[in-house]
Amino acid sequence: KDFIMKHIDILIIDDEKRFATMLSRRIELRGYSSQVCYDGRTALQWIKKHSDSVTLILLDLQLPDIYGTKVLAGIKEINPVIPVIILTGHGTEQDRQQCDQLGAYMFIHKPLKIDKLMIILEQIRETSK
Repeated sequence: KDFIMKHIDILIIDDEKRFATMLSRRIELRGYSSQVCYDGRTALQWIKKHSDSVTLILLDLQLPDIYGTKVLAGIKEINPVIPVIILTGHGTEQDRQQCDQLGAYMFIHKPLKIDKLMIILEQIRETSK
């Protein structure tokens, strides 16, 4: 029984549970909706089912099961137009170049300022109208 998915503003894919949960709460306190996945495989399964109902994806590179660049490639295969921001504490210049080639919207080193994220989300929503 598949129910109709409500729209999700931001999908957070990050295995740091405290960070992901806190970021999700901060997003929701600002009136936006969010969903959290803690590993790459779960995230890709979720995106396969709901790729049309998400505005923006925040993707960590260091995941326990699949490296973030492979998750990014998988996301772009499922739905090439979803903007994906790489959010990492460990990304290298090589990672940045690979993510750019795979179609990442932006590459940001942690910590992420929530106000900056909200501005980016609004810009994406405006351009996708």
